[in-house]
Amino acid sequence: MLLLIAGLVIFLGAHSVRIFAEGWRTRQRERIGEARWKGLVSLVSAGGFLLMLWGFGMARAAPVQVWVPPLWTRHVAGLLVLLAFILLVAAYLPGTRIKSAIGHPMVAAVKVWALAHLLANGTLADIVLFGSLLAWAILDFAASRRRDRAAGVSYPAIGISRDLAAVLLGAVAWALFAHYAHAWLFGVSPFG
Repeated sequence: MLLLIAGLVIFLGAHSVRIFAEGWRTRQRERIGEARWKGLVSLVSAGGFLLMLWGFGMARAAPVQVWVPPLWTRHVAGLLVLLAFILLVAAYLPGTRIKSAIGHPMVAAVKVWALAHLLANGTLADIVLFGSLLAWAILDFAASRRRDRAAGVSYPAIGISRDLAAVLLGAVAWALFAHYAHAWLFGVSPFG
């Protein structure tokens, strides 16, 4: 469990600098350059992510069951993760009304994804991992929206076709991931 927690601290710490130390982040980017800053953050994030995965795998090998999720939570989680995939696609597809309304659909996707996994899993490692990611996403989403409002940033929508594309691409990606990749990557099939 300590490796999982250490990985989370490193990974989320690297992703939280802008939330808690915007001025320091700006000074560092000016001092070493944007490319080096991004490289450094990426390197630290990757290390934290690998440590987090390793720790989560070790914790799953000796699970501590906190609660037993009812069967229906798997179905709710499946629908929430579908929404998360759509939000994720909308984050990178320019001109969606989804991004225009939400502002930061990728961070919203992390919130929805983490909540879904908290509902459907009841081990201590699940609660630590998904609860930490949910808490971070809530803080990051609020900070990002505040920055947008302060700077007058808006995300213009081009048309409904972009939203339809986000829904279609997100649904296809979700179906492929849920029915094939999830079991291969994590050893768990979301739908049995």
